[in-house]
Amino acid sequence: MAAAPELGRVTDRRPPFKYSALTRVWFSDTDAQGVVYYGRYLPYFDHARTEYHRHLGSLGMHGIPRAEFVMRASSVEYHAPARFDDLLECFMRISRLGRTSVTYESVALRLPDDALMVTATQTLVLVDVGTRRPVPLPEGAREPIRAFEGADLVE
Repeated sequence: MAAAPELGRVTDRRPPFKYSALTRVWFSDTDAQGVVYYGRYLPYFDHARTEYHRHLGSLGMHGIPRAEFVMRASSVEYHAPARFDDLLECFMRISRLGRTSVTYESVALRLPDDALMVTATQTLVLVDVGTRRPVPLPEGAREPIRAFEGADLVE
């Protein structure tokens, strides 16, 4: 079976970000004022995060039995309004690996003018599915992130 195609790309357009995914603003993403409804940026960033992990080969976080990631914190700042049919480039990176957590940074730019739309930071914690208590990130899950992020990663 062939590997699923990535819907993102490695990039050096906005260091320290090394990965981005494109998304289009659909009519259903807009509110009564004709701009992207603020809550729609989180699915845009989820898409970029999924493609980031697909690129790293860690989409399912294989090797982490009976554990899943849950959202611990999410901070979003809105800088400018995106509108129907805008093309957005959503940059994604892991900025920090904690003992049990992963912190992502995201930026959405409108193309082709690179106008800054939204920035976000989200921290996810790995928890045991039965007890819901945090569990340490295995070394095997850390390695591809370290290799990709390099010196920009904080541990």
